[in-house]
Amino acid sequence: MIIVFILGYAAIALEHPLKVNKSASALLLAVLMWVLLMLGGASLLVNPINFQEFLVKIPTGSFAEWLSHHALLEHLGEISEIVFFLLGAMTIVELIDSHEGFRIITDKIKTTNKVKLLWVTSIITFFLSSVLDNLTTAIVMVALLRKLIGDRKERWFYAGMVIIAANSGGAFSPIGDVTTIMLWIGGHVTTVNIILKTFIPSVVSMVIPLALLSMTMKGQVQKPAKVAADHNNTTTPLERNIVFALGIGSLLFVPIFKTITHLPPYMGILLGLSVLWIVTEIMHKAKNDAYRPMVTVAGVLRRVDTPSVLFFLGILLAVASLQTAGHLELLANSLDKHVGNLYVINVIIGLLSSIVDNVPLVAGAMGMYQNTFPPDHYFWEMLAYCAGTGGSILIIGSAAGVAVMGMEKIDFIWYFKKISIWALIGYFAGAITFWAMSLLIFHG
Repeated sequence: MIIVFILGYAAIALEHPLKVNKSASALLLAVLMWVLLMLGGASLLVNPINFQEFLVKIPTGSFAEWLSHHALLEHLGEISEIVFFLLGAMTIVELIDSHEGFRIITDKIKTTNKVKLLWVTSIITFFLSSVLDNLTTAIVMVALLRKLIGDRKERWFYAGMVIIAANSGGAFSPIGDVTTIMLWIGGHVTTVNIILKTFIPSVVSMVIPLALLSMTMKGQVQKPAKVAADHNNTTTPLERNIVFALGIGSLLFVPIFKTITHLPPYMGILLGLSVLWIVTEIMHKAKNDAYRPMVTVAGVLRRVDTPSVLFFLGILLAVASLQTAGHLELLANSLDKHVGNLYVINVIIGLLSSIVDNVPLVAGAMGMYQNTFPPDHYFWEMLAYCAGTGGSILIIGSAAGVAVMGMEKIDFIWYFKKISIWALIGYFAGAITFWAMSLLIFHG
């Protein structure tokens, strides 16, 4: 399974030289991993403690049934929550874009200086990510960048910084990243404490790459060519403002909806999408049939990047198979046994989260140290920081990276060559900052 995962990962990374879409490679990898697990049977489970418990609970000969009807469905349910959230958020952003709603923001950003624009967009991303989440923020900011920067390759640098800033902003907020949400809901961290201990390291992890990347940029950006001919008089300022307010309001309402109802975030995003759908249908009911598909959800859904959603599904299912077989838990136990130092363990978990999904890694760490450390122990705060920001090192290491990769068609190798080194430097700078603050200020 590990060999197949490495080969599949290589196929995804070498998408352009192989000329095979990464979504196809990810889906094939996911299916092959689960087939191997199914054919290998219960003997393939690598955690001996869980294996003994498993043998007691699962009758002989029913492993296949347990795997397909319990383990696979459980993981698929968790992954589907993210997939439906992604679909909903992307559709809302596309709908705002089709109404030219982002002009409300882009018209206020007057600078064309490359360095100034990089700082402005990164700071907006950082703080927006702490209120929304890194995935939604990345989708919104890429839509904004398309309105501000015409050259595609030039826009990739800004999109790379959006990934770093979105993951850094999500790490210090209890609602900014799925792993931080897990720790918060699990009672391992409290709101004030997580912000106090991780805000400065998160800022450092963004500012260092931002400063270094700024040194490589000079001159002015070329704004995209006007497309007024295609959209002339398509929407009125009132319609534009209504859709923008409802769209951004829907995204901001998701964490509030979750707090009030205790339902998962994708339910909140689907609520916002349904309201927008009804409003736009009523708003444009008198328009002609040729125009309506451009500005209603039914038409916008056809423009949503489905392949990137399928890629997300494939890569998470593949990682879920490793989690089910026990590879990730075995890895976590090995780190605990051979490394020992909690700071170093967290740094390694963060580095690993750039390769495999950070959710099962954090889930494994929570399971291992559930009864070892009390709430608000420095281990939990550093776990939130490392798992959140470590995903920036590779473009497929975070939900924000996967979304941006799909929307902008960024090459894995390009990101690795141009952005990964800055993200890695920022990651270590923030980790060192956390370590110093923990020892000197919080006496961790």
